[in-house]
Amino acid sequence: MPVSRRSVLLAALAAGVPACTAAEAPAPEELVLATGPDGAVFQEVGGALAEALADRLPATRVVARPTGASVENVRLLEEGQVHLGLSSLDPVDGALLSADDPNGISAVGRLYDSFMQVVVPASAPVRRLADLAGRPVSFGPVESGSQFTATRLLDLLDVPVDARNMAHDEAARRLAEGELDALFALTGIPTPAVSGILGTFPLRLLDLPEEAELLADTYRGPYVPATIPATTYAGLGPCRTFAVPNLLLARTSLSADLVEVVTRTVFTESARIAADHPEASRINVRTGIATGQVPLHRGAERWFRANKR
Repeated sequence: MPVSRRSVLLAALAAGVPACTAAEAPAPEELVLATGPDGAVFQEVGGALAEALADRLPATRVVARPTGASVENVRLLEEGQVHLGLSSLDPVDGALLSADDPNGISAVGRLYDSFMQVVVPASAPVRRLADLAGRPVSFGPVESGSQFTATRLLDLLDVPVDARNMAHDEAARRLAEGELDALFALTGIPTPAVSGILGTFPLRLLDLPEEAELLADTYRGPYVPATIPATTYAGLGPCRTFAVPNLLLARTSLSADLVEVVTRTVFTESARIAADHPEASRINVRTGIATGQVPLHRGAERWFRANKR
């Protein structure tokens, strides 16, 4: 049986491989973190992480850059326009994933999971994804994880829709105004854009149990059937859907010393970073190394080895 990279790392952790620590924190002039769009958890969690990093690196200008989210963040990392970026796991397959190639992308760690939410007006006749055929639907911003996964899912189901691209907060507003019949949001829960209109406009979440199983069977790895708890949105009840892990990615060319500082910040200040975001509160060392097909950056691997649980 082949041995996975994660198994090798866990064995190294268990064996107590000694860690190498920088004598002092590195201080690049600027560190740019690609986050996400308005109304999405990526932007809020990314902003909190940037503030924490700024405290750890007082000589560095830490910038939280708003983006369309996952797909754009991976592209910006590939192009060298940003140093760090948040992404769901499924759009990274086409990138150069490497812990050695300086032009590649590697992982700082797994953070928390995003849930696919398909939001419709409570009074709408839409009960399943097939009912959205031909209807105006928001797929989230251009180059977002929401767009990537929604497109993949509806192509798999052969359900053609009138796809629009907009930030989740704008989509929620247009849904309430009757300009959209649904919005797709692959993001942490609760999603600010959904919570923001729930008190003034009745909504429903579509149950996706069969679709979740089909997606997980077709694309092995990133998709896991999951349930949005009833406590997430007042009055909506539980919703069966699927979840996708979110990673913090880094340019492999970043120094190991710097990424060790970033990793330490993520996993020792998780309570601060996840404030007001229940899903992000799941950031922890035990699941942090579960980065799927994305190799850990050597600086992150060093930190995990020194802080085994």
